[in-house]
This record gives sequence, C-alpha cells and structure tokens, in this order.
Amino acid sequence: MKKILLIEDNEELRDNTADIIAIAGYSVLTADNGKTGVEMILQHHPDLVICDIMMPVLDGFGVLHLMQQHEEVSDTPFIFLTAKTERADFRKGMGMGADDYITKPFTGTELWDAIASRLKKAAIKKQHFPPNLQGLNKLMYEATGKESLKALAEGRNIDKYKKKQTIYAEGNHPARLFFVLKGKVKTSKSNDLGKELVTELYSDGDFLGYTALLEGSVYKDTAVAMEETEIAIIPLEDFEELLHNNYEVALQFIRMLAKNVASREQQLLGLAYNSLRKKVAEALLNLHKKYNPQHEPPFIVKISRENLANIAGTATESLIRTLSDFREEKLIDIKDGIVIILDEKKLANMLS
Repeated sequence: MKKILLIEDNEELRDNTADIIAIAGYSVLTADNGKTGVEMILQHHPDLVICDIMMPVLDGFGVLHLMQQHEEVSDTPFIFLTAKTERADFRKGMGMGADDYITKPFTGTELWDAIASRLKKAAIKKQHFPPNLQGLNKLMYEATGKESLKALAEGRNIDKYKKKQTIYAEGNHPARLFFVLKGKVKTSKSNDLGKELVTELYSDGDFLGYTALLEGSVYKDTAVAMEETEIAIIPLEDFEELLHNNYEVALQFIRMLAKNVASREQQLLGLAYNSLRKKVAEALLNLHKKYNPQHEPPFIVKISRENLANIAGTATESLIRTLSDFREEKLIDIKDGIVIILDEKKLANMLS
C-alpha cells in the first residue's frame, strides 16, 4: 500500500483531505506544520507528499527545500496544496522542483488523479529499461499506455540496403531516425590509415542514429549494412515530438543512452588492455549475446572475418590465428566459414 504524507495546518481540511485519500486505498500520514512534516518525511519515507504552502513554523517552500537536501527523499513526488493561485507562487513552486500544484477548493477526483499520475511517473523513474526496442516500448507503454515506438515505425517509408551499403556517414548532419526491420547493421569509425573499429551492432528491432539527433550534432560514426537490410525511415520532427511530449520518456531515453555510453567505455577499455585472446573471446561473446539472445544452441556467429576483427580491434590475420587456436582447444568450431561456439563458459572465463 502506497504511503502518502499530508502536511496541512487547517485541522478540518487536513482531516477531510486525509479521508478522501484513504478512500482511494492509500495509507495516510498527517502533519500539522512544515517542521513536523519534514521530520515525518525523514522518518517514514512516504511515497508522495502533499503539502500546503502557507503554514506556521515552516512553509511549504521550506519543506520542499529541506527534502531536496536529503538524497534518500529528494526524488519523492511532491504536490503543493494551497488556496493561493497567484502565478508567481505557481512558478516558484514548480521552479523549486514540485511535481504538481492543486488549488483549493478541489474535488476528490482531482486529488485522486493527481496522486495516481505522480505515483505512476515516480514508478517509471525507478524502473530500469534495457537500451533496445523492447526496453523503449516498455517505457512508452508504462508512460502512455501505448507502444508508441512500434507505432512510430509503422507505415513509414522503407529503404532497402544491400550488403556493405552505407546508411549514414560520419560527419553528415542527421535528419531522420532509423529503425531496423530486418537485417544487420554495424557502426564504425576509421582512422587516417583506414583501420576500422566497429563501435556498435544493430539488428531487427533496433533504432540507430539517435545519438546525433539528441545532440543536435553530426554523426560521429558510419553505419553500414552487414547483409541485405530493410530500414524504416522516421523523420526528425516525429522523433522530437516523441521526446518533447513526455518528460519521463525523455529522461529514461537519456538514461538508456548513458548505459550505452558505459558499455562503449567498457569496450574501449578492453581494446586497450585485454590480450589478443581476451579481445577475440569478448567479441565472440558480444556477438552471441546480440544475435542469439535466447541462448539456444547451436551458438552460431555468422559474420565475416574482417568485421569480426574490427569488432575485436585486431588485425584480420591475428584474429584468424586466434580462432584456429580456439578451435584446437574445442572452444569453437568453424564450418563453411561460420563460427560455432562450443564452450561459452570457458570463453567467458577468459574475461574474468
């Protein structure tokens, strides 16, 4: 049962409001002034705080300010409850970080709707969504009740790319979001000598090109189809509308991007310090994780040696020698150029 703290100095209003909240099935705590309210917040850690502005001892602005000084309660949803309707008070409260603002008199329905909305958004913030289509769709469904990202890709123009065909190039300005309907795509960077490093892999159900859109910058890498690929093209305007219409969605999108950055940093760390065997083992495991998410045997890695070397960050000749060693050790098998992982656990143990 969700726990709500009501801070209100008017006894009659406090009791009536507490009864209205309790009817909706919430557990209600009450405080008759701001100082007592802050003490109860720190003691009970309520799921939501409803607080009057004009109170003795400590007003509502002071309560919100003190909450934000304590990390354990700083993200608690906060609703101002007041008879004051001046725009300056509204702007001050929201500017300080309040989540909502209800003016007196109010109906029970208005109060219940505000509480339910803020609790739902708080729950979304606490969830962790994987940085892929499934995670984004789950996020959108939690926030709006609709699988908006799937809908975003439906009915779009579909471009078909042949193997090795460029989807977008490093240095160009983005004007669209790409959604992989079918196929495999890699993004990579090349140095002045033409040596390539694969930075990310994409497959069915993945979006790509969004980092440059969010930054408002040019593409930092080049995207190329690794096989025949079909991609839905989503205009920049539609992508921006998706982000701008819901703060929580935008916030979670940024958090998922941060996870991708952390993953990229881990990849670069491995390229800098791992041995050749570790680099190749990690590349095989990452490909297996990406393209065989159900972990159903046989564990097949179908990719060219050149691309696999670029993912591992090593020369193609060195990669081929290492794969040969792995084959002799019965960690993998190679048939018709396709790598089959025989002992995923031993490969993983190389990285520990």
